[in-house]
Amino acid sequence: MSGSLYAQTAAPASGPAPQSQSSDQAPDQSKAKQLETVTVTGIRASLQASMDTKRNADAIVDAITAEDIGKFPASNVAEALAQIPGVTLDRQLGATQRVSINGMDPSLNLTLLDGHPVAQAVWLYDDAPNRGFNYSLLAPEVIGRLEIYKSPEARLPEGALGGTIIMHTVKPLDVPANTLSGSFGVNYNDMVKDSRPSGSLFYSWRNDDKTFGVDVSYQHYEQFQNRQGLENYGYSSVSDIVSKSPVAAAEVAAGKIKLTDQIPNQISVSNFQQTEKRDSVTSNVQWKPVDNLSFNLGLMYARDNLSNLNQSLYPWALHNPAGITSLNEGPNGIITSGSQVGTPCQNNLNCVSTADTYADNNARKSVITTKGVDLSGEYKGDGWRLDGQAGVSTSRNPMQAAVKEIYYGGGFNWSINQGPQYTDPTTANDPSYWADNGWGGNLGKELYKAKDTYGQLDFTKDFDGFLNNIQAGVRYAKHWESQTLNVYTGPQALTLEQIGFGGLTDLNGGKSLGLSQTAIQHVQTAGANAIFNAITSTPGFGVAQDANSYWDNTWATTQENEAAYLQANYGTDTVHGNLGVRYVHTKNVSSGWVIPQPCAAANDWVCDFPAGFGYVTQDSTHNNWLPSFNIAWNVTPDVILRGAASETLAYAPYNQMAPYFAANDTVLTAAAGNPNIKPYRSVNFDGSAEWYFNPESMVAVSFFYKHVLNYIVNAATTEERQNGSWSQAGFANNAAALVASGKCTTTGMCAYDVTAPVDGGSAKVKGGTISYQQAYGYGFGLRANYTYSDASTKTGGALPYNSKNSYTVAPYYEQGPYSASLAYTYRSSYLAGGYVAGAPSTYIDGFKELDATLGYEINKNFSVTLNMLNLLNSKYYAYLGSKTQMSSEYVTGRQYMLKANFKF
Repeated sequence: MSGSLYAQTAAPASGPAPQSQSSDQAPDQSKAKQLETVTVTGIRASLQASMDTKRNADAIVDAITAEDIGKFPASNVAEALAQIPGVTLDRQLGATQRVSINGMDPSLNLTLLDGHPVAQAVWLYDDAPNRGFNYSLLAPEVIGRLEIYKSPEARLPEGALGGTIIMHTVKPLDVPANTLSGSFGVNYNDMVKDSRPSGSLFYSWRNDDKTFGVDVSYQHYEQFQNRQGLENYGYSSVSDIVSKSPVAAAEVAAGKIKLTDQIPNQISVSNFQQTEKRDSVTSNVQWKPVDNLSFNLGLMYARDNLSNLNQSLYPWALHNPAGITSLNEGPNGIITSGSQVGTPCQNNLNCVSTADTYADNNARKSVITTKGVDLSGEYKGDGWRLDGQAGVSTSRNPMQAAVKEIYYGGGFNWSINQGPQYTDPTTANDPSYWADNGWGGNLGKELYKAKDTYGQLDFTKDFDGFLNNIQAGVRYAKHWESQTLNVYTGPQALTLEQIGFGGLTDLNGGKSLGLSQTAIQHVQTAGANAIFNAITSTPGFGVAQDANSYWDNTWATTQENEAAYLQANYGTDTVHGNLGVRYVHTKNVSSGWVIPQPCAAANDWVCDFPAGFGYVTQDSTHNNWLPSFNIAWNVTPDVILRGAASETLAYAPYNQMAPYFAANDTVLTAAAGNPNIKPYRSVNFDGSAEWYFNPESMVAVSFFYKHVLNYIVNAATTEERQNGSWSQAGFANNAAALVASGKCTTTGMCAYDVTAPVDGGSAKVKGGTISYQQAYGYGFGLRANYTYSDASTKTGGALPYNSKNSYTVAPYYEQGPYSASLAYTYRSSYLAGGYVAGAPSTYIDGFKELDATLGYEINKNFSVTLNMLNLLNSKYYAYLGSKTQMSSEYVTGRQYMLKANFKF
């Protein structure tokens, strides 16, 4: 990078607006103050460009550029965002998909690509959708620059409480003609000793007059994802089993354990395996027929294969308490270990034992196809400008999930920290002792679709003096999302050998967690194809369906937003900012099945629905005025003070707004929707002080305060409901256990613990950040930031995804052809969601990560980089209440990405 750098002292004609043409305009040179002429390259150039974006903005903004993304460790856009103060990542599946800003739930951010939304279908079968953006969809190479607005402006679309993220792709008229760049590489995971290829290619052409240009970007990415660890499917009180377990009763009487002690329901060894294959193409076509008129056509296509196999091995001590031989109490009233006796059965499809171990095999097919067309244009008049944008984005995922649940009846010991250990490992590792136990599994087909349609028109009128310009605009956006689930029942029961024996597992991750030998090595099926074949090869399969699953999980929702705004941008040599108001009219229409109890039995499709039942549709409307104010004061040429005040709104995840009911018929938990919930609404105050003490260095301190007037929370209730699995073949053992527990009647009417969203009152989030960036000399430099965020609801509860403390320390070196960067990040514990439908929320323990990048520039056209992620192989640990009450713990291995890069 070379040339003159400018610090803007008055607002640009439109600021960094969502439309790409407006946001790419250079500031008015007549209203800028020249600082100095410098020449910097590489890491320093990218950090300086990002710093200049922050410095020149009217609002509180952070940014990263394409060089940032390429020079620092990142496998997707979310990992690149981790460089920004106040941004934290959730690592439940290793690769990051969810991003929090200033301690807010990822669903309460708004992400735009070139100013427009991107439709997203869920990737995981039976997963709850959310409004958070799945950043694994986009490779870092697609992005030219990225901005996070932490304080809103009236012209920006509504929908964010945490922040608005705008990603900009590279445009052909902004780069030299015949620009060609790309990379070829390999991704390696040390935990599974597996490598996969990746590559990218970018080409841009324009004519000599710079009036027409086309660019095309293609990315191919593969990664083998393996998450290994332990899971626990909830807790029960010892008082629930003493009447059925003589040993438990005796130990209570002896004072060794207490009736109030909590015992894990099932300690499961989890092995999630996925080979992601992502292909994406983006293209921009720019046309500038005359100097004051330009158009851009943006195209996007992405196909992401996220098929996976999830294997869970879990002894179920509470399923047959009579076989319990010991229980041991640990800290905080948690039963941490125990033992059970039982007799295994060989080649038996109806084994009866006093010790039950199940091995669930969930083979899932998931291929998301996302498409988008976006047309934007700009016309410049004499002192005025008109911008327009319209487009459509669709996403579709026809998922399938085949389930086989094989059984072993031998005895075992179990530990909450180490998992199960069979008392007779030789027999337990013999496939002839494993088989379906009366239930042959099922096949689910879930079709998930999403569509965004939008249009926007913006008008800007320039003025001389303190008032630089006035912007006014209108926007229409319609989002439609639907889910349809059909579950096919009745596959034949088979032995493991008939399904296909895949040998013994070798869970290297389990070794690092200290798991038992049984947890590390146990029987497994021959893989996903074997599971699908075992299900679908059943003669006549595909006719019988579970009506309950269809009714509970089929819904659709539409949200229409009509918005108008007025914004005044003002500025002098020392003060600049904006003042505006946005009006939003929102209409939600949600549809789903509401079924009376007599019609909820599985396979009962014939029902005379009374009034108010059946497939019902509910709608609601909301009107909101959202004022915003931003001010920046250049106290000196190097010191800027900023302040902001605003009202913002955001919306609940789409499925929460649908009248649906999704149940887990085994553990009797459920999640339900609520079409009547109102939008989140928040009053916000932000401020910052920034000192730019040389062209590549700065220190900034900021604060934020959010008073959320309507925070949506999950309320727990108990609902009597017909168990949808009651009449299914193979559910008899579960049914008997549920009747014995007193939770169900003999006809299958059960008491479900139901979690549903409600308008939960107010919440507050307050905190601040400190960030530091400096180039020292001799090629060395440092970036560091710390964020404090304190959040609570009116009742004193925690807010999801809010870590009180988080920080990043990232030194770097770049001298001659060599470059290196290191990034250590930490976030303290936070509240997240449960893993079973309707399960209690879990807390995630503090998480630390160390990433690094090494680079060597062979010449101006060729270079080599090595990205190393998760070098500490950090444990992702979730718990309920106290840290001794484990919910899950995982490791995902270290990831290495070696790439050869070229550019011409």
